Amino acid sequence: MLARVSSTKPRILGTVVLVTGSAEFLAERVVGDARAALADDDPGADVTEVDAASLDVGALAELTSPSLLASSRGVVVRGVDALPDDMHQPLLDYVAGPAPDVALLLLHPGARGKKLLDALRSAGASEVPVEDPKPWKLTAWVVAEGRRLGVRVDADAAELLHRAVGDDVRALAAGLGQLCSDHPGVRIDAELVGRFHEGRAEIKAFDIAERAVTGDRAGALELLRWALGQRVPLPIVTAAFATTVRRLVKLSFAPAGTSDAALAREVGCSPRQLPRLRDQTRGWDASGLAAAMDAVADADAAVKGGGENPGHALERMVLQVSGARP
Repeated sequence: MLARVSSTKPRILGTVVLVTGSAEFLAERVVGDARAALADDDPGADVTEVDAASLDVGALAELTSPSLLASSRGVVVRGVDALPDDMHQPLLDYVAGPAPDVALLLLHPGARGKKLLDALRSAGASEVPVEDPKPWKLTAWVVAEGRRLGVRVDADAAELLHRAVGDDVRALAAGLGQLCSDHPGVRIDAELVGRFHEGRAEIKAFDIAERAVTGDRAGALELLRWALGQRVPLPIVTAAFATTVRRLVKLSFAPAGTSDAALAREVGCSPRQLPRLRDQTRGWDASGLAAAMDAVADADAAVKGGGENPGHALERMVLQVSGARP
């Protein structure tokens, strides 16, 4: 839906677009795409932004009429959930018969006002939902974002970018946009993402944790000493261990027969990560996982001011986690 506004550039004059959801970055992108589409329709179009709480009948009539300086116009109404009650019907009347030379965008965060939302949909507004993807869907979102930019992004590359940048959609979009800008016309693969984020603390922290839970004690210690030498924030390391061990626990005790989609949602990963996580769970039992969780909790307390040498605490955590796997 978001891609359609910017890629095919449909005529937007004479339409009402209802943007629903709390994802501010995605909502602003819809607004930007709509502005671009309006400029395609009429480069001289005037654009006005207002808060719904300030609207009255006269203001709505003025906003949805051509301005003195332009033959067509765009209107962005923010915070439609705060629209005064006596303005509901006038707005619905307009949505049912929009002016042919006006493009109206209504931004509704979706937190309240369901009755008005349903009425706007029924009146003919074209809805664009904007909600941040769940963490287990972010890899697929990055792949789709690549299609939006006209670039092929490998699933492995999307997963690595997610690990490097985190769950923030704005940061993911910026990271992918930078990759595409630096390497125009090139397929985005895991090697390219790895080079771009070489030495990224979050990636290294998860690498340490994954080596530890698979029993690669020497490899985990080697990477940990690199992280200590590079002054990587130590809570990042314990957070990566906590996430990794928690996922192993959830996966190990998931009910038999659970679908991959439901399992990924419960574990907090993308479906593509499940095969690797299943490999990591091999050899673990309940007592070993409990010991690993205790080791991570002790190290986390140490690096956050528990009094012990943080570096030594992290080394002991690596030894205890890798040793807890029977």
